[in-house]
Amino acid sequence: MAETRARIAELDPVWDRITREAEQAVADEPLLGGMVHVSVLHHATIEGALAFRIAMKLSNGEMSDQILREICDEAYASDPWLARAARADIRATFDRDPACHRFLQPLLYFKGFQAVQTQRVAHWLWGQGRWDLAFFFQMRASELYGVDIHPAAEIGQGIMIDHAHSIVIGETAKVGNDVSILHSVTLGGTGKEDEDRHPKIGDGVLIGAGAKVLGNIRIGNGSRIAAGSVVLEEVPPCKTVAGVPAKIVGDAGCDQPSRNMDQKLTGCNCTG
Repeated sequence: MAETRARIAELDPVWDRITREAEQAVADEPLLGGMVHVSVLHHATIEGALAFRIAMKLSNGEMSDQILREICDEAYASDPWLARAARADIRATFDRDPACHRFLQPLLYFKGFQAVQTQRVAHWLWGQGRWDLAFFFQMRASELYGVDIHPAAEIGQGIMIDHAHSIVIGETAKVGNDVSILHSVTLGGTGKEDEDRHPKIGDGVLIGAGAKVLGNIRIGNGSRIAAGSVVLEEVPPCKTVAGVPAKIVGDAGCDQPSRNMDQKLTGCNCTG
C-alpha cells in the first residue's frame, strides 16, 4: 500500500493530497465517512472522482447517475486535458481563496469548481456534436449551482469562481487561463444576432463581483474589472477599469491580478 501511495504521489501529487485530506476528514468527522468514501476514497484517480461527483450531482428523474457517469468517464478518457484543467482549478482555488484550506474542498463543496467541471464535460459533448446532451448538462448546472455557462463557451484552466452565484457566460465567450471571477458576473452579448457576440477574457484577468462585460470585446491580459462595473469597450492589457460605463482608472499593477485578488483601485502587488 505504501509503495502504491508513493507512486500515486509521484505521478499525481494533487490527487495524492486530496486522498490524504479525505482520510483525515473521515477521521475528524466519521458521520461524513460514507460521502467521502464514495466521492473520493473509492476511486483510484481524480478522473474517476470527478466523473462520479458530476454524475451524482446532476442526476435526476430524467437522467440516471449511471448514464451520466458513463458520459463523464468517456469524456475524461477521450480528453486528458479535462482532468489537467481540473487540477489547475483546484490549485487556483486553494491559492486565491482564503476560505479554501484543503484541496479536498473544491471537489466536495465548492459549486464554482463543480460548475466549471460540468461545463468542461458539456463543452466536450458540444465538440462531439452531441448538443442536446450538452444542453442537459448546462441546464442541470444552472438549476443546481446558479451558474449558467453555455456549452460552446471556451474556458481555460486555472479558473477560480468565488461563491459562484448568478454567473452567466454566453455561447461565444472565451475565458483565458488563470482567470478569477467573483459572484454575479455576466459575460454577455448585445443584440440578438446569431454571431460572435460575447467577450474574450485574456489570461490573468480579475473580474469583480457584479461586473457585466457585454459584447464581442477583448479584455486584455492582466487587467482588472472593478466590482459592479459595466464594460462595453475593449480593455488594454494590465489596466484597471471601473464604473458604469467602465473607464480606465489606472494600471493593474502587475501582469496577473487574478492571483493576488486585490480589488482596490490603488494598484496591486502581485506575487504570481
